[in-house]
Amino acid sequence: MRELLPYLSGPVALATVIGTRGNTPRGAGTALARSGSGVLGAVSGGCVEAEVHRLCGLALAGGPPSIVDFGYTPDDVFAVGLSCEGAMRVLVQRVSPADPAFAAVATAVAAGDAVGWARIVSGPWTGHGIAVRGSFVPVGALPDPVLERRIAAETAGMLAAGTSGLRVFERAGAPPTEVFVESFPALPRLLVYGAVDFASALAELALPLGYRVTVCDPRPVFADPVRFPAGVEVVVDWPHRHFAATRPGPDTAVCVLTHEPRFDVPLLALALRAPLAFVGALGSRRSAARRTGLLLDEGLTPEEIARLRAPIGLDLGGRSPHETALSILAEVTAVRRGGTGGFLTGGTGPIHDSERRKHDARPAPALPAGDPARR
Repeated sequence: MRELLPYLSGPVALATVIGTRGNTPRGAGTALARSGSGVLGAVSGGCVEAEVHRLCGLALAGGPPSIVDFGYTPDDVFAVGLSCEGAMRVLVQRVSPADPAFAAVATAVAAGDAVGWARIVSGPWTGHGIAVRGSFVPVGALPDPVLERRIAAETAGMLAAGTSGLRVFERAGAPPTEVFVESFPALPRLLVYGAVDFASALAELALPLGYRVTVCDPRPVFADPVRFPAGVEVVVDWPHRHFAATRPGPDTAVCVLTHEPRFDVPLLALALRAPLAFVGALGSRRSAARRTGLLLDEGLTPEEIARLRAPIGLDLGGRSPHETALSILAEVTAVRRGGTGGFLTGGTGPIHDSERRKHDARPAPALPAGDPARR
C-alpha cells in the first residue's frame, strides 16, 4: 500500500488484502488501486487481478464497499481463485482525498511519519475509518464515539508494534464489528558515509525500497547534491560528528563507504555501540582486518566489533557500482528481515515466513465456512 499512496491524487477504488490463510502470493496490506487513468499495484501474482479490477470498477462508479474471498477450487475451471492453494480476503472500496482519514494517511506516509489506518470491514459502517498519528488523536470520525476510542487505542498499539491485521470489537446489544488495522511505521533510515560513486548507486536503489537516505562526507567536492538522486539528503560534515548529531535509532542502517580510517574509525566507534538495525563497511578483507585492529585500539570489545558487517554485501559476483549497491542492500534487507541471504532453490518451508510473522502477529480470523472461492 505504501508505495501506491503518492500516486493516489484523486478518487480511486482501492482493493486491500485484509486476511490470508495458508500459502498466498501477497500478505495483508497488499493493495491494488484503480482510477480513471489506470491500475496500480496488485493483490496476487495475477490469479485474481481481473476479478478485483472488475469489482474496483463497480466501487469507482459509486458502488458500496464489498468483501470478496478467494481460495483454491481445483474442480471448477471457471472459478476465480488462487493457484497457490491458499485463501485471501479482499476489501474493495472507493477512497478519496476528501476523506479526512485517508488524507491524513497519505500526508503522513508522504512525510515518512508513522500512521495507522483502521477501516471497518463488517457491520453497519463498513468502509468507515480513522487515522491515528503520533499524538494518537484519531483523524476522521465514526458514528459510535465509544467504539472509535477503542479502535483508536488498538490502532495506536498496533502502530507502535508495527503490526497489521484484523481485529474484532464486541459491543453490547450489537453484532461484532470487524476492523482492519494497517500500520505504516516511520520510514527506516539509511545513513551513507562517503560520497563515492557507490554511494550514488546505493541511494538510487534505496529510495524505491522506502528508505530515507542521507549521504554524508566532509569533502564538499564529493558531497555535491547534483551527484545524487532527488530526495536524498546530502550533508557536508565529518561522519562521526554527523552521526552523533543525528541520533539514529533501531530503524537505521549505516553503510560506511569511505575506505579512510580517519573517517571510518571514529564513526564506527560510535555506530557499533548504538542500537542500530545494521552497520556495514565497504572494503577488502585486508582492509576489514586492519579496521578491526584500529577499533580494538579504540577500546571496542570483540562483541561490539562482531556487529560490523565487513566486507559489506552479499556475494552476488557483481563489480559495478549498481551491482555493488544491490549486494549491499540485499544484505541490509536480509539482516533487517531475518533472512539468510541464501538461494531459495532447493530450500524447504514457506518462502515468505518472516514477512508472515511480521504482518500476522496474532492468528488471522478464519475465512467464512463453505466454498472459500465464493464471492
